Amino acid sequence: MAARTHPRTQTPPRARRGEDGRLLSSAGRGIAVAVLALAAGALLTAPGMHKSAFNQQPGLRRDVALAITGPLARVSHALLLDRPRQLVRDAIGRGDGDRIDTEIALPPAAPATSGPAPAPPALPVFTPKRKLRLWVAGDSLVITPGYSLVRAAGASPVIRSLGVDGRVGTGLERPDVFNWFTEIRAQVKRLRADVVVLGFGGNDDHGYMTGLPDGVSVDGFGTPSWRREYARRVGGLFDTIARAGAVAVWIGLPITRSRKQTQRFDVINSVVAREARKRRGRAIYVDTYAMFAGADGGYAEYLQGANGTSIKVRAGDGVHLDSAGGDMVAREVLKRLNETFDLTSWRRKR
Repeated sequence: MAARTHPRTQTPPRARRGEDGRLLSSAGRGIAVAVLALAAGALLTAPGMHKSAFNQQPGLRRDVALAITGPLARVSHALLLDRPRQLVRDAIGRGDGDRIDTEIALPPAAPATSGPAPAPPALPVFTPKRKLRLWVAGDSLVITPGYSLVRAAGASPVIRSLGVDGRVGTGLERPDVFNWFTEIRAQVKRLRADVVVLGFGGNDDHGYMTGLPDGVSVDGFGTPSWRREYARRVGGLFDTIARAGAVAVWIGLPITRSRKQTQRFDVINSVVAREARKRRGRAIYVDTYAMFAGADGGYAEYLQGANGTSIKVRAGDGVHLDSAGGDMVAREVLKRLNETFDLTSWRRKR
């Protein structure tokens, strides 16, 4: 008996078009939902993206990023879509995380005085019961000598270390990246420091500054306008520290393997040294250039020790210091502190 066959059901063309249309419609809705989700996510996180763009190095990439994230951040704020993110950040104690802080809080410059300089005051006295409180702050170049100072303080009966705050990639040109002006003013008061050891400039040779006063513009690195503004910032830090009752010690930038970078560091060192000279007794500049120059006056990774042995004093990058180099700087800082303060008379009174 022949098998019965069932005729194939044919879908009418109109029905097929309807199914295809529904598929296309579903796909379109999916794409639309995805686009809306991406847009909502971008608006919710726009403040953070805008700050990340702002913190990039100057150039086309930064310009494009700011052009995109700036309008997003403004729309996000207008629609209050930045509020959930802000509430979360407030709850975890990071409420200011998205704020681009470029305010440079510096005291007004002291008026120039004429006439003979006043007699130097008696050296402040520190003892094991009244220890000198020392804090170290700056960019990555201050970290190694900073910890050398911490070790030296541990061996001294009259110096108390308050720690080392060294932050990679920071400086005085870009308070939007990290605002050292606000940080130092707050920490010197909180810590009640007697001495603040500073080390800046390793990231300040780019010629791009944020936080400029209204009506002030800065040309390229090392120009007169750049020197004036950098001097204002350095001098302002010195004055901030002095008004808190502390003495500032600035560790100068060392010679580097790159001749071009060394020349740029020389510009920064000259500005800082001049500001320190204006504030004798309140600011000390420690010159490290000659300290780390080789026998020929150029860069040297190794220096000859007192016993004639070769000592590695520089890190492999040709910029930073090795631990032995940090110890050399620490010894010079301690020498200058002994010239500025009375750290030994307590021994004679025992």
